[in-house]
Amino acid sequence: MYALVIDGTITKYFSYPKGFTLGDLQYPKDIFMKWSVSEKEAIGIYEIVFNDSNKKDEQWYINTNQSFAFANGTVTASYGTATPKAHADTTWSQDDEDAGDLPDDKSVGDIKTRGLKYNLIQTLKSQVSGILNDTDWYITRNAEKETAIPSAISTHRDAVRTKQAQMETAITNASNTPALETLYTYTTTDGVQSRPLGELPTLEI
Repeated sequence: MYALVIDGTITKYFSYPKGFTLGDLQYPKDIFMKWSVSEKEAIGIYEIVFNDSNKKDEQWYINTNQSFAFANGTVTASYGTATPKAHADTTWSQDDEDAGDLPDDKSVGDIKTRGLKYNLIQTLKSQVSGILNDTDWYITRNAEKETAIPSAISTHRDAVRTKQAQMETAITNASNTPALETLYTYTTTDGVQSRPLGELPTLEI
């Protein structure tokens, strides 16, 4: 990506090479590939340097739009300070009602928007349901035919539910969005990847 700088001000952006007019001259798109850096900069064409130091994982944060600046012979695209997504549910308030923003089917104190905690726990529940579904047939067979459920299956299903409860507690107790992010962040120790939240058990057969 390039920018056209005239008298120290960015006047145009190029997402891809294309011809353009500058003053009385028409320049073909080839200059972006064929001209040297100094030749392009001599007419005000600068390749944009992207600074992603403020950009954060969009699972947890809302990033700003990029802003562009020209300084010291460099055009830089950078992000502002990211805003953490709400980690807890928000509710309709009295201020919402006073402002006329409260929907007719809602009351003060009702859920307005779901936070990360709720969504993460719903995802976890779905994962657990999928895991247990793989061995549900043992339960059905036992109910219909009175065929004993193998102890390894019962142990596995209990372990899944126990770990689910632990994970839900960890999510619920997270004090803010960075704490939630930390729970899900993998690190490597002695070649082994892990995360503070842990993993749901898998069935060993």
